[in-house]
Amino acid sequence: MNNPTDGIKVTGTGTSSEWSVEQLVRPGLRRNPRRAHLLVSEVLGKHIPVDPELVTSAADQLGTLVLDAVGGSDVVVLGFAETATGLGHGVAARLNAYSYLHSTRRDVPGLEVYGEFQEGHSHATDHKLLPTSADVMAVPLPLVLVDDEISTGKTALEAIRSVHAVTPRAHYVIASLVDMRSEKHILETEAVATELGVTIVSVSLAQGSVELADGLVGDVTGLPDPTFNPAAETAGTVTRLDVEWPAAVPDGGRHGFLSFDTPAFENAIAHVAARVETVVPVGRPVVVLGHEELMYLPLRLALILRAGGHPALFQTTTRSPAYVLDTPNYPLRRGFQFLAPENGEPEARYVYNADGPENALLILVVDEPADTDRLFGEGGAARTLAASGSDVLVVVITGADPVALAVSRRAVPLAGPAFGSYAPGEVTWLLKDLSGVELEADVGEREKRIQAGTAHYAESLPVEFQPDLAYRELFEEVLQDSASRLAVAVGTVTELVLAERGHDIVLASLARAGTPIGILMRRWAHHAHGLELPHYALSIVRDRGIDTVALKYLADNHDPRSVVFVDGWTGKGAIASELTAALTAFEGAEFNSDLAVLADPGHCARTYGTRDDFLIASACLNSTVSGLVSRTVLNRDLIDDGEFHGAKYYADLAPDDVSNHLLDTVSAQFDSVREDVARSVTAVSNSDRTPTWTGWASVEKVREEFGISHVNFVKPGVGETTRVLLRRIPWRILVRELDAPEHRHIRMLAAARDVPVIEVPDLAYSCMGLIKDVT
Repeated sequence: MNNPTDGIKVTGTGTSSEWSVEQLVRPGLRRNPRRAHLLVSEVLGKHIPVDPELVTSAADQLGTLVLDAVGGSDVVVLGFAETATGLGHGVAARLNAYSYLHSTRRDVPGLEVYGEFQEGHSHATDHKLLPTSADVMAVPLPLVLVDDEISTGKTALEAIRSVHAVTPRAHYVIASLVDMRSEKHILETEAVATELGVTIVSVSLAQGSVELADGLVGDVTGLPDPTFNPAAETAGTVTRLDVEWPAAVPDGGRHGFLSFDTPAFENAIAHVAARVETVVPVGRPVVVLGHEELMYLPLRLALILRAGGHPALFQTTTRSPAYVLDTPNYPLRRGFQFLAPENGEPEARYVYNADGPENALLILVVDEPADTDRLFGEGGAARTLAASGSDVLVVVITGADPVALAVSRRAVPLAGPAFGSYAPGEVTWLLKDLSGVELEADVGEREKRIQAGTAHYAESLPVEFQPDLAYRELFEEVLQDSASRLAVAVGTVTELVLAERGHDIVLASLARAGTPIGILMRRWAHHAHGLELPHYALSIVRDRGIDTVALKYLADNHDPRSVVFVDGWTGKGAIASELTAALTAFEGAEFNSDLAVLADPGHCARTYGTRDDFLIASACLNSTVSGLVSRTVLNRDLIDDGEFHGAKYYADLAPDDVSNHLLDTVSAQFDSVREDVARSVTAVSNSDRTPTWTGWASVEKVREEFGISHVNFVKPGVGETTRVLLRRIPWRILVRELDAPEHRHIRMLAAARDVPVIEVPDLAYSCMGLIKDVT
């Protein structure tokens, strides 16, 4: 052949982006009897060193196409090893996907194989799925399969069959940089969709076709042997840098990457970059080389170095033996062949081109399994690259441990729509899903056991009282009437927190009453200041303390000093006291115990939106106004060491769910209450905010006057009184004014349950609920 790629004709047939097929790929050759050509990507960072921003841009654009294909739904993303592992992670990041996993060819003892499939034309045909936890893939969300190139679609269809056999789902998306399938291959995809009874959609940045000359395989086989490993007169240096990576943080998607892993990953990669910058002279050009499937971490490193002033390119090593020829317009001008560094891997490995601006430093990034004598010895990657005259810095990422990660996955955060009805960006639940466990007990029997001391209230759940239509209509009326007042309180407490704790904060709501308040605070921070605050919900249990596994998760993923604990309201102040005691006793991190609440009628918090005892609409109902999530559960028969406290997701109550309706109704008032919030913030800031705990004294007074045996039988305030009527056995309801509008719903619930309502004019709270002594 006059030109080695004359036998390969690449033609573009369409585009869905700013790129055409001809701009995205160039034809190359390889000695493979199954497939003698390869399409060398101009934007992937595999065979050709490219600007890391170009790689990210391509992934972002592909992710946007996927977003349109799934209608904004949350997704699970699967990338194909080895070429698309970084691309898949980039797409997942663009989508803020529930989880990302890429296939692997590396065996890891101790991890269970979730699925396997074959790639017939590849140099290495076997693909394994080795997630650290089934939760990575077992959520039946739409699955997005990402590859750099779809030539026939057979590999993607094999993967769909494999995954569908374990976790059936209704919607699949095949996403690629270029789609080169023929009409025949497209019909095969449609046939598989019909066979499985699913939807399979394909998206790509550009579409095209490849025509191969007859006898191409023989022509390539007949070419002269390629020359690998160019050598310079003077070899470059080899330097090693070890950088610790947190064991409980995934270093990529090889064993699963959950959306909740992002903050910890960002912290870890920033640490890696900071260490690298200590040994790389300011402004020196770099080419960052990932090792095979380890693509995303080196890509992110290249981006950070580029932002720091280093001209930076990115690419990775590969298993694929492409044909190297130093001739103009051919993409693979020089090649390096070296021993596979991993023990037990006899095959050669390759990297192509691996060049950049003059005096560019090659930064080879490897993980611990590749950190062997073969990596640095004769025939290894480090010395082979250095022989070409380039200085080589080998960055060894130490500490990442998939088995340890699997253990840590026993506490996997949850998010909607898989858990709860809130959108995934609104809140991350640091809870264990107990939805499949029968935890509900008869209210009467449950109350007897709790009062007798034979059971704790957090070990089971009450059967949630579902109000009638008249009550639900009253809820709607109350919500509309109080939305503006709620918005002012939300804005006030949020502005106080931002002013005193700064803008780099993390909201941690005490589930479940604090959860809608935390979401509203997050929305106010975004609306008023453009902030995107992380928001979690975790469990705290009276007499048992806060969930220490959740605290550890927060400390591992964020600066604990930045965490702001949030609740709905205070009653006696028992939870505020519990929080302070639990955080004081927690070892390993220092949290701020200042509790931010919407309403503080008990005068036991210093950060609040109001101290009025008024009706907060989220107190009117149970799970149907709290994301369809139950109150939290701490039952040692169900919660093992290292696991979060639990809760249930009542998906069957979705027709009655008003959780997001409440949030949207209050948020809609934000613009109109800005001036009211400013006045309220000034008033609260200028007042004496010191907690006086006057609420507790009032509760003690009522306990004595009504002959109640224990202070826990007295629940002060509108919110706590509502809870008594919804999930306990009420004895009496005390109100300061018999006809006060803020507790119309309480009077309605009391009438429905035949509970006396007694007027007590000097009551410190608007109302109190007294629990019946059933012992």
